[in-house]
Amino acid sequence: MQLDLNLLIVLDALLEEGSVTGAAQRLRLSSPAVSRSLGRLRRLTGDDILVRTGRTMTPTPYAMAVRQQVGELLRQSREVLAPRGVLDPAELDRVFTLQCHDALSTAVAPVLLAGIAEHAPGVRLRFLAESALDTDELRHGRVDLEIGAGVPAATEIRHETVGHDRFVAVLRRGHPDADRLDLPAYAARPHVLISRRGRLTDPVDTALEEHGLHRRVLAAVGTTAAAAHVIATSDAVLTAPELTWRPLLKAFDLVGVPLPIALPAPPVICCWHQRYDTDPAHTWLRERVRSAFTAVLTGDRDGATAPEPTR
Repeated sequence: MQLDLNLLIVLDALLEEGSVTGAAQRLRLSSPAVSRSLGRLRRLTGDDILVRTGRTMTPTPYAMAVRQQVGELLRQSREVLAPRGVLDPAELDRVFTLQCHDALSTAVAPVLLAGIAEHAPGVRLRFLAESALDTDELRHGRVDLEIGAGVPAATEIRHETVGHDRFVAVLRRGHPDADRLDLPAYAARPHVLISRRGRLTDPVDTALEEHGLHRRVLAAVGTTAAAAHVIATSDAVLTAPELTWRPLLKAFDLVGVPLPIALPAPPVICCWHQRYDTDPAHTWLRERVRSAFTAVLTGDRDGATAPEPTR
């Protein structure tokens, strides 16, 4: 069935004005054009809509019954097609799902939630653990933002680098090499890796090979908490991003010392599906996440809870 929704506009004008002439003036159309539309409405509905009573037109019972519904349909249509207004975070009622490594969520969640609690009390966040397998959660809308270090391959997945961290060697406080960790000592110590897939090698091994060295990987664990427990109770070494690991260093009484080997600065990359490119609420969320990570990576945590920018 092919419907001309413009007929609803004509019908609304006919019911409001009670005449073809009045409806034509209101719509800035010719009377013959409105008459043709009235004829189409009569054929579609099987009802006369307006009938002549002396010099005036009287709506039929059907027309009276649908008058309010027609007006509501037009109002809803205008809301759907109207340009979006300015988002008011204080009025936003929505649940957002973020997926990231637990080190990232540990670092950013307190800062992000503090700002949201102050400016958008109706917003709730779900932090999901990073999956061991590649998934289509963004594509299927089950995740709003995926945060990690990788650039997505799919063209419909947008991404933005919100900052860079720096690697350090994480040791227990009182570790024999805490005061001076040189390259031979770094390579000689047992190492712990954090890998969601259980990998026992990473770019550190390639960097050491360039110096004619290799290391012994003691274990690969899936979470930062497990890695922190191992490091806190042994002389093993963990190579980890310093700034996102700050809360864990404090919680487990660990120290981060400069690496004796050069490694690229790890990026923090936010990914989302293109369907959310122009969604005001999702744009607002990305701004808040960007601000929170900027605070974490620069140490300016007060900046992330500053008042919302004027729009």
